[in-house]
Amino acid sequence: MSGPRINRRIRYEPNERPPPLVTLGVALQGVVLVLANTVLMVTIVVGAAGEDDVYLGWAVFAALIIAGVTTALQAAHLGRFGAGHILMTGAGPHFIAVSVVALTEGGLPTLASLIVVASLFQFAMAAWLPFLRRIITPIVSGTALMLIGVTVMPIAVGRIADTSEGAPAGALIVAGVTLIVASAMALRATGVWRLWAPLSGILAGCAAASFFGLYDVRPVAAASWFDLPELAGWPGLDLTPDGPFWALLPVFTIVALVAAVKTSSDGVVIQRASARRPHATDFRLVQGALNASGVGILLSGVAVTPPVIAYLPSSVSLINLTGVAARSVGYAIGGILFALAFLPKLTAVLLSVPGPVMGAFLLIIMGLLVVEGIRTVMQDGLDPQRGLVVGVALALGVALEDGGVFRGVFGATWSASLGNGMTVGVLAAILMTAFLELTGRRRRRLEAALDTSALPRIDALLRELGGRMQWSRQSVEQLRAAGEEALMCLLQVRGDHAARTPPRMILVARPAHEAVEMEFLAVFDEQNIEDRLTYLGDRAETPEESETEISFRLLRHYASTVRHKKYHGIDVVTVKVAGSR
Repeated sequence: MSGPRINRRIRYEPNERPPPLVTLGVALQGVVLVLANTVLMVTIVVGAAGEDDVYLGWAVFAALIIAGVTTALQAAHLGRFGAGHILMTGAGPHFIAVSVVALTEGGLPTLASLIVVASLFQFAMAAWLPFLRRIITPIVSGTALMLIGVTVMPIAVGRIADTSEGAPAGALIVAGVTLIVASAMALRATGVWRLWAPLSGILAGCAAASFFGLYDVRPVAAASWFDLPELAGWPGLDLTPDGPFWALLPVFTIVALVAAVKTSSDGVVIQRASARRPHATDFRLVQGALNASGVGILLSGVAVTPPVIAYLPSSVSLINLTGVAARSVGYAIGGILFALAFLPKLTAVLLSVPGPVMGAFLLIIMGLLVVEGIRTVMQDGLDPQRGLVVGVALALGVALEDGGVFRGVFGATWSASLGNGMTVGVLAAILMTAFLELTGRRRRRLEAALDTSALPRIDALLRELGGRMQWSRQSVEQLRAAGEEALMCLLQVRGDHAARTPPRMILVARPAHEAVEMEFLAVFDEQNIEDRLTYLGDRAETPEESETEISFRLLRHYASTVRHKKYHGIDVVTVKVAGSR
């Protein structure tokens, strides 16, 4: 049996240490994306709400500090906080519309209160993630990724179009140079040269922009080298709920829920994108990503600045283009963002990158993100039901992006949130997935100690279930054998815990179309069954195999698929067995 495909484009995995110059070079390329987007998002919110320049200066300063701290925390994975991967963060578009409405209707205190409430959804999602595993599926995660890419592409094109009014041909040529150089380097460059593909495209685009007079360096010359923020710009923190707070709370709740779902998807995808060799997703790191995101949003509420979110498209694209997924890059990006908050001159240099250059670069990033979304959706296969969920969610997200359908019915407040294509599409995917889960065939549940004494009860349940499905004798025996070997594997993984009181085990058996899906819920150590099966698939069978490996091989033989999801405090092992009548 051939082993899983190895992603040879990954030069450095999260736990590996690239040379300092490589770390710094990749980090600078990531900072360009985070800085430009963060300053742009904050400026849009503050400008649309009519706030003064003093508050704008404070909001930008606070957003950069929080983005740096959160990015470093995501890379660090301290306890239950952090994804342990490069997951850049900054002010994002999801909260723009509702933040503007909150500032307009209630002012800065209302915005601060709503952002603090939004942070609670991130913490709650992290705690409840094991119980939402049937809803937050690869279908939902992949659909969210594709919707982000599709809805942001017009923004990238808009950056080119806005600049092309005075010099249309020049703007298109600049965008083309950026796109060609970055793509050619990523496609054909080898070794260390491929690490510089994004920055090479940006530099080539800036050179072309200078030739056409589209590169304005005056803001760079006017900016000071070092500056401290005006603390008078911080409006203070007042969490007293008022009328506008209660009126806007439902809208913020929806956006916060979507942001939490997106972050959980980000935690899954960044692990897949950072691995040289595919392995099972560690959902404890997903919970860490949610908790770190909650810290960032909470700090945004305290500082009264637009909330930060994870920049998954930029993070995945940076890894794909450079091949560097080392968490040291995340530390470097966080440190540089923190420093840039006090260095307006360097910030101005990065912000002076012309619109056509950034627009072309965003097109590359969004294209890669759509591809990553497709891979995520296909992770567990795409049957007709799942295909319909993806199709409807994508159609709704793209068709309702401008919010015009809702504006006349719900008014400006609700239409501002529902007009976000990702919000509509992700909610549609969640609701349809939940509908499939709730309307499925009746499941069977068994609770017992994780011990060999549970085997007769498991066997009786599976025998009865196979009989109700009118399976053939051979299929029923295969189902019973898979249940037995799954229990044996769980006992082997449990290891030394057998000497103490055995943990509780919950078995949930779900009949499906010509298959039975068994979920074993229990507490284990660090070993992952799914990775162990993959490891065995790369090795030839030998007579010297231990009893443990024989159990794993038998489980792989009887089961169609095996999935092992590790959370804090609970593990979920899903075994699917196909049968016939």
